[in-house]
Amino acid sequence: MKFLKKIFKFLVIVIGLTVAVLYITDTDYLIKAVRTIYMRGYTTAFLDDYKRFDNQVIENGTPQPWPNHKNYNTVTETESLQKANKDWGTIAYVIIKNDSVWFENYYDGYNKDSKSNSFSMAKSYVSGLMGKAIKDGYIKSLDQPVCDFLPEFCDGEAAKMTVGDLSSMASGTNWDEAYYSPLSITTRAYFDDDLAKVMNGLKVVTAPGKAFKYASGDTQMLAMVIEKATGKKLYTYLTESFWKPLGSENATLWQVDSEDHDLVKAYCCIASNAKDFARFGKLYKDHGKWNGKQILDSTFVAKSLKPRFPASPEYGYGWWLKNQNGKDFFMMRGHLGQYVIVQPEDNVIIVRLGHRKSPDAGIGAYTNDISLYIEEAYKMLNN
Repeated sequence: MKFLKKIFKFLVIVIGLTVAVLYITDTDYLIKAVRTIYMRGYTTAFLDDYKRFDNQVIENGTPQPWPNHKNYNTVTETESLQKANKDWGTIAYVIIKNDSVWFENYYDGYNKDSKSNSFSMAKSYVSGLMGKAIKDGYIKSLDQPVCDFLPEFCDGEAAKMTVGDLSSMASGTNWDEAYYSPLSITTRAYFDDDLAKVMNGLKVVTAPGKAFKYASGDTQMLAMVIEKATGKKLYTYLTESFWKPLGSENATLWQVDSEDHDLVKAYCCIASNAKDFARFGKLYKDHGKWNGKQILDSTFVAKSLKPRFPASPEYGYGWWLKNQNGKDFFMMRGHLGQYVIVQPEDNVIIVRLGHRKSPDAGIGAYTNDISLYIEEAYKMLNN
């Protein structure tokens, strides 16, 4: 018994010292990381982790359900798609043709209304909210300095950084996009309860506006700019700008850093479903118009879907760009293989949500699963 008491006392002391060190070294966010992710057997964020964090509700308005296509679900998945869905843990695969649901299937206990984490698909929404803020007159243009809104970025090279640089991932900051390192700023941003403090500590180390470098921090800074410009919480602006006007069928959630600071994790973490995510792809496909109303400026939409930098043809303003089989696609992308893929000329939208993607090809690079989801969708459509 004495031995057990000594062991217990030793463990208490070790845990106490560990916690003290974490607070002293300003890495106490790791306590939250251990509690919400690592102790549950994950090495990174996962689809349903939104349940472990603080969220704000984004209400829907009058639902506008997608109509079913006349050929709705008349074709089953190809063998290659079935295998991919099994291997990579697909939970939703939807094909929308001519603005009607042509095919849909759900897996692993999920259904058409199930929420799951968007991860970086949220970046496209934030860029769209920037476009809306410009249209509404809150932001002058893509060329307005970030310094006008965030005084922490008014010195040296930082003073040259524009809101357009943030949307196109060209801030020049020292953000490190490392998902699996517990000590990276990416991990800190995901778990820290004061996200603005984390962002304001970034440094501009290269000239802004010169080159694309994928950085979630750019989107987070852009969210802070939009909130300062509009005087509205980003989840409120999303509700009134897109979620309600686009006729979303379900209310959704957007993670915030904490109840006290209430700043959305803008680079990720909208919890919704495949067909409501698809609406934003349709808005851009239709040049910013929804049911005859111009919600986003068509010139802004067109600019968003073209590469800003010739050396980086894969990215525009908040959207990924890909040419496959002579067709130009634009897409929203998330960390574990969340995709809304749009081909405007064919009037096709492909949505895939899931637990994993094919083996990673590096930060920002296209994984092979994207091509497969496109190829197999077209095989099904042409069957």
